[in-house]
Amino acid sequence: MSDQTPAFALELHATDGAARTGILHTGRGDIRTPAFMPVGTVGSVKAMLPQSVRETGADIILGNTYHLMLRPGAERVARLGGLHKFCGWERPILTDSGGFQVMSLSKLRKITEEGVAFQSHIDGAKEFLSPERAMEIQRLLGSDIQMVLDECPAFGGSEEVIEKSLALSMRWAKRSRIAFGEQPGKGNFGIVQGGTFEHLRKRSAEALKEIGFHGYAVGGLAVGEPQAMMFETLDFTVPHLPTDRPRYLMGVGKPDDIVGGVVRGIDMFDCVLPTRSGRNAQAFTWDGTLNLRNACHAEDTGPIDTECRCPACRQFSRAYLHHAVKTNEIIASMLLTWHNLTFYQDLMAALRTAVAEKRIADFARTFIARYGERKSG
Repeated sequence: MSDQTPAFALELHATDGAARTGILHTGRGDIRTPAFMPVGTVGSVKAMLPQSVRETGADIILGNTYHLMLRPGAERVARLGGLHKFCGWERPILTDSGGFQVMSLSKLRKITEEGVAFQSHIDGAKEFLSPERAMEIQRLLGSDIQMVLDECPAFGGSEEVIEKSLALSMRWAKRSRIAFGEQPGKGNFGIVQGGTFEHLRKRSAEALKEIGFHGYAVGGLAVGEPQAMMFETLDFTVPHLPTDRPRYLMGVGKPDDIVGGVVRGIDMFDCVLPTRSGRNAQAFTWDGTLNLRNACHAEDTGPIDTECRCPACRQFSRAYLHHAVKTNEIIASMLLTWHNLTFYQDLMAALRTAVAEKRIADFARTFIARYGERKSG
């Protein structure tokens, strides 16, 4: 990038209580916040073309360090021009460090102060991921937001276990920040850990602020805890994060999770749910979810959602989508994924408007009441 690359910075436009809306400026374009990032783990948002993802309203997508380092390899992606060129997405990309995926390989990995030794889930090959290597891989990929390597302890761990893990993650965070260095127009995010313990979350946030990051993520949630516990953890964590930096709730989530996160001051979200659900015949609507496998849709000539602008709703009936699902046609996954991602982006747009018009509390109440009326149909 040239010396004229725009600075990586959050520009807040409005607040309503803890909720915020604005623009996150990056070297590859602006991201409207609150933002939802479709997940493109291995360089593709499943069942979607890059231009189709953009048409849903997405400003940024997510890729994963762990998966891309194993296949096709970060060095290969770099030789081929970087991840943006490789996957045909020229707007911002955030890459997770791979820590969550590595930690999930409980029987195939060993954690030390230096990093994590693990076996590839693909071929069993021995691999090693350190904070420095995680940042090197993300630099080779060319992503615009690069996450630190952290340890992700399982939900339900004791305070002693969480505290020990937190200390290691903070040491790794400092090493990650040093390894990131300065990359014009790009950002390095620290990850707040600490389980559901208030004093540990505060300690983690303070340690990360002392190191100094371009943005701050809340990790270790949406891992099995009840929604109320997640919201309570956000209530005592977010106030310790800088107001002038983006806040990212990792791996969240369901539409009502996102609304609750925005109300509590979160700016960025990601989750596989809309794409995974699209491949499994589930559609999100303002009135809850639909299961297109159900026989009640077999002769329904209406769209999934009369308020939706996606091709699945504009051109096809529930009856056709039911048929495509039952006959395992690829178009079913394509159309339902397109619909779900459009719904998520329309939800984010509505949240941004509600914050700007200072009616986020009313919006949240109305949405939850309507969405909760039918969880599946």
